[in-house]
Amino acid sequence: MKIPFNVNGLIVDAEYTKKEVNEIFIPLLKQLALLRKDKGSRVVAYLAAPPGAGKTTLSQLLEFLYKEQDLSYSFQSISIDGFHYKRKYLMNNWTEVCGKKKLLNSVKGSPESFDLVTLKERIRLLAKDEVTKWPMYDRKLHDVSEETIVVNAEIVLIEGNYLLLDEPGWKELKNIADVTVFIEAKEKSLKPRLVERKMLGGLSPTKAQAFYEQSDLRNVLRVLEHSSEPDIRLLLAENQEFKKL
Repeated sequence: MKIPFNVNGLIVDAEYTKKEVNEIFIPLLKQLALLRKDKGSRVVAYLAAPPGAGKTTLSQLLEFLYKEQDLSYSFQSISIDGFHYKRKYLMNNWTEVCGKKKLLNSVKGSPESFDLVTLKERIRLLAKDEVTKWPMYDRKLHDVSEETIVVNAEIVLIEGNYLLLDEPGWKELKNIADVTVFIEAKEKSLKPRLVERKMLGGLSPTKAQAFYEQSDLRNVLRVLEHSSEPDIRLLLAENQEFKKL
């Protein structure tokens, strides 16, 4: 199955096998629908993963498959990327990395470059079954978009790198979710995907490689080594297929 998805302003062709769809993804969606039935109110699910593991396209595929299955309840997939601080803020504020003061824009994509307070508030609103506006990120602009979407579904799947990060502030998010999914992957299999993504965003091969070494690699290892235990764990294998652990 090959489907083009709009990922933060970039068109990405995502390809999945029938085995992945029938043995992993559809059973997961049925599990979410059953959870919504048992709970009697909105279900908030997390899909967390290191950068480059394909969580954004997978979340969009899950929404597509859910509607194809004609399951009960409405379903939306959304991303935390719209909670990045805006570029103006990133260019005028600093953080400390490994004992050194750095401009936030130089570590964009790290947990420190997110507006965690606002993100937490919005997820709590969703958990209370309220309708809320959700910000979006545009990879072509390399900034938070002025557009927002209305989130009002009965099952909401939130995807993001740091939703299960076991660090101060971030670790509080886990308690808000009804169910959590994490994608495992090896760093060496994520590197080419991340470099290619930066090139699609307009960087030269040299600059894309440098960005990986300076920023993406640190974030990949941080997620893989400092995320709390999920309810469901998937593996992105070296052949780029998903397996359930």
